[in-house]
Amino acid sequence: GAARTALCAQIASGGVDVVVGTHALFQDKVVFHNLGFVIIDEQHRFGVEQRQRLLDKSGVLPHLLAMTATPIPRSLALTVYGELDVSVLNELPGGRKPIKTKLVSPPSRDKIYQQVECELQAGRQAYIICGLIRDNPENDRKSVETEYKKLKNSVFGHRTIGLLHGKMKPNEKDRVMQDFKDKKYDILVSTTVVEVGVDVPNATVMMIEDAEQFGLSQLHQLRGRVGRGKHQSYCYLMMSTNNKPSERLREIERSNDGFYLAEVDMRLRGPGEIYGRMQHGALNLQIATLADTKLIARAQKAAQAFIASGENLADYPDLAREVRRNQRLTTLN
Repeated sequence: GAARTALCAQIASGGVDVVVGTHALFQDKVVFHNLGFVIIDEQHRFGVEQRQRLLDKSGVLPHLLAMTATPIPRSLALTVYGELDVSVLNELPGGRKPIKTKLVSPPSRDKIYQQVECELQAGRQAYIICGLIRDNPENDRKSVETEYKKLKNSVFGHRTIGLLHGKMKPNEKDRVMQDFKDKKYDILVSTTVVEVGVDVPNATVMMIEDAEQFGLSQLHQLRGRVGRGKHQSYCYLMMSTNNKPSERLREIERSNDGFYLAEVDMRLRGPGEIYGRMQHGALNLQIATLADTKLIARAQKAAQAFIASGENLADYPDLAREVRRNQRLTTLN
């Protein structure tokens, strides 16, 4: 509308010093007067090309601060190789307790329901997460619509239960979340829309159905919706079968450390392309491997020494060409 057009004009003319926005900032019609510093929150939720489009809006590479609770494998690999400096905030805010995480097989479901009820009796609240909005005949994954009805008509029939998913209208979603925050619901049955930006300190239980269907990063983000107050919180990873848990699930059960889990994720999925768009998968280095830390360290020192010597990169045309080709791809992540 007119307000959006006027704001874009202000951004382009330099009339606005700081711009806070969503994916809309990636659009071509958003032009910056002099973009010098980019902060990308929840970095793991954006693709390489999206981040590149934002950085391309500057004549020179702007400074970049990327923030995430769970770095994607590619970003973590870039920190290993010295392309990114890292600051780690590994302390809980005052008064918070580490979340207790437990893998739960189907025979133990009723016991977990009892533990959830104990938390509700103590005045706390709970999330129950399903990966689907409605049942899919092609798989057995739980859906929020079916689970919501089942819980209301059985084990938690005496409790107030809210329903939330991404297909609801924005104002309806906002109302449900506010009602949950205001303690009008004991339980919120939801899809992963609560993964980011939800802060309900009174919620102490996170039940994730079909946990084996989620990635490490998503499980860690969902778990982070609890443990935001002074009370002990719990995360139950509900398995759909009695099969042996995967290494991914065993790791998240034993650790609350997002950076450690990112390292596990990188080991399990691969770091992705250093010079490309893939954020996980096989590494595309020709000689080095992820384990070549000594070689990587030597390469870093050689590059730093070259820069410090004041030599002209133009005197090495092949090297200059490769640096130009890869520079923008590596710096943004």
